[in-house]
Amino acid sequence: MELTKVTALMKATALELAILTGHLVLYPSGIVAERLAPAPAPSVTPGRRPVVLLHGLVDNRSVFVVLRRSLTRNGRDCVESLNYSPLTCDLRAAAELLGRRVDEIRARTGHAEVDIVGHSLGGLIARYYVQRLGGDSRVRTLVTLGTPHSGTSVAPLADAHPLVRQMRPGSEVLRELAGPSPGCRTRFVSFWSDLDQIMVPVETARLDHPDLLVHNVRVSGIGHLALPVHPTVAAGVRDALDADGREASGAREEEPGTTSVA
Repeated sequence: MELTKVTALMKATALELAILTGHLVLYPSGIVAERLAPAPAPSVTPGRRPVVLLHGLVDNRSVFVVLRRSLTRNGRDCVESLNYSPLTCDLRAAAELLGRRVDEIRARTGHAEVDIVGHSLGGLIARYYVQRLGGDSRVRTLVTLGTPHSGTSVAPLADAHPLVRQMRPGSEVLRELAGPSPGCRTRFVSFWSDLDQIMVPVETARLDHPDLLVHNVRVSGIGHLALPVHPTVAAGVRDALDADGREASGAREEEPGTTSVA
């Protein structure tokens, strides 16, 4: 491995450890479900679409502290996080819960659609809701951060957990998602990192499907845990949510368009 690649990997690993330490401190604050935002007054015209944040495996809403602040400071006045139970054993059940939460937010805010940002497993749950449970009529844009769209083979000993098995290449859930999805109306933006050690191979976090409108954004220089907290990624997420059918202003797959945070 070239010296520059080794150096970049060492920097990314050090950052991952620092983020993990900070997240362990914040984790207890995210265990309890957040207080719901009040409904707007009838005379007030709803602003920009609500954003729903969905965390990954064995995590909670505290992972989005930085991203949430970035979104609210830039005009998103309704940003809500959904915690699904750590005892959840089926991705489909979590997707159904997400659907109920989306309908509740739509009814409470008066918006016909929401945007969703999902980290890791959270992106896969949201994708299942959109593709398989009719969520494409309610979700304008789905942004995924380090999501195993075609399955990850990391940590084979973790297969005892049903959700981990559903994230393996060739699982029944992933086969469902790879099937035809004609007319899907949701726009997908998938951020994937070339130093993500949880996504094996790293390209599994790309979303490639002939029926979906997808923009893949390659991020260079950070790992899996940094994706929901790095300011450069947060800026890319904001651009993706604001694009509304235009391509996100972040990177494209081909060099030199890669978003580099090294």
